[in-house]
Amino acid sequence: MKAILHGNRVRLGSVTDQHLEIISEWFHNSHFLRRFDAVPAEPKTWESLQEWRDEAMKNNNHFLFSICDGKTFIGYVELDGILWNQRNGWVAIAIGHPDHQAQGYGTEAMELLINYAFHELNLHRLQLTVFEYNQPAIWLYEKLGFRYEGAQREFILRDGKSYDMFLYGLLKHEWEEKTAEEQP
Repeated sequence: MKAILHGNRVRLGSVTDQHLEIISEWFHNSHFLRRFDAVPAEPKTWESLQEWRDEAMKNNNHFLFSICDGKTFIGYVELDGILWNQRNGWVAIAIGHPDHQAQGYGTEAMELLINYAFHELNLHRLQLTVFEYNQPAIWLYEKLGFRYEGAQREFILRDGKSYDMFLYGLLKHEWEEKTAEEQP
């Protein structure tokens, strides 16, 4: 049986108190915040992050995993907003430190999360939103097989400019076809 939360370089695990300390530092970085969320950039307290993590652990439609390379915490992936009757869920990823970005960790972590969603939870559809100015994230999502489905035009206003928020989706059969093509 294939390991579902372990890849070649990363493994998905629980988000610990120590991880929350690092995530809290990311939420003091306006560059990170502006790529990650549409709400005004503001620091998050360790206590608010602990509440978010604890709520995810109690909720059956919210799955939160740390991304670790050996013992190094790199980021987290999240699957939430699951509508079980429709078998749909929302995915997100956060890698806060620039040294860990564009290194392939996000690709592998998202592959693990997608496999978990489709094969462990038996979901049918995954979706996400991304701001048009977050090109590295768009490249990642398209590389994984997510398809552009539309935009909320001029959704976000930053520094005197307006930007669209894109919606991307991935269906289980599309993922299976993509991964079958990549098999040697």
